[in-house]
Amino acid sequence: MQFDKGYKGFSFSKDGPLDMRMDPEDDVTAKEIVNRFSEQKLGEIFREYGEEPHWKKAARAIVEARHKKPIETTQQLAALLMSAIGFKRGGKLHPATLVFQALRIVVNKELDAIQNGLTNALKFMARGARTGAISFHSLEDRLVKNIFRAACHRSKKDGPAEFMKLLTKKPLVPTYAEIRMNPRSRSAKMRFVERT
Repeated sequence: MQFDKGYKGFSFSKDGPLDMRMDPEDDVTAKEIVNRFSEQKLGEIFREYGEEPHWKKAARAIVEARHKKPIETTQQLAALLMSAIGFKRGGKLHPATLVFQALRIVVNKELDAIQNGLTNALKFMARGARTGAISFHSLEDRLVKNIFRAACHRSKKDGPAEFMKLLTKKPLVPTYAEIRMNPRSRSAKMRFVERT
């Protein structure tokens, strides 16, 4: 829903302030990161959290542009990245996609939230209970997979009373029909574990 409204700055499809905070009480905004972080730190963020292959180009372009004037809106940043990176031949992703993903993850500490949320959920599962998680990009999916696998590995050592079983060796993905009804589901991956 946040992507449909420009005022939070989650998406470059609608112009809005470079905010990206889920919680308006949080201190750091995307605007702060883009306009204050060093070129090296920006590059690290884009590489680690966006898996952006052109992370150096993106970081350099941002630092050069902000010397002239601050980058304040989503479409300013998107246009800058389009100019710096451009579409690859046959490329489907907008050049700003992975940088925006990285900024959202860092601003909202999303990977920490997944780690804490799932770890706590697994602690409170009763026998027969199932816990599932839907992820929308490879970083999230890798984290969910590793948390679930670690829980199953630990439980085997702890004995049958604490046994956790992986229900999805490979993630469940949406059908073609579901993607046609809900295009945003195209990148969704769902995994489950069960306490037996």
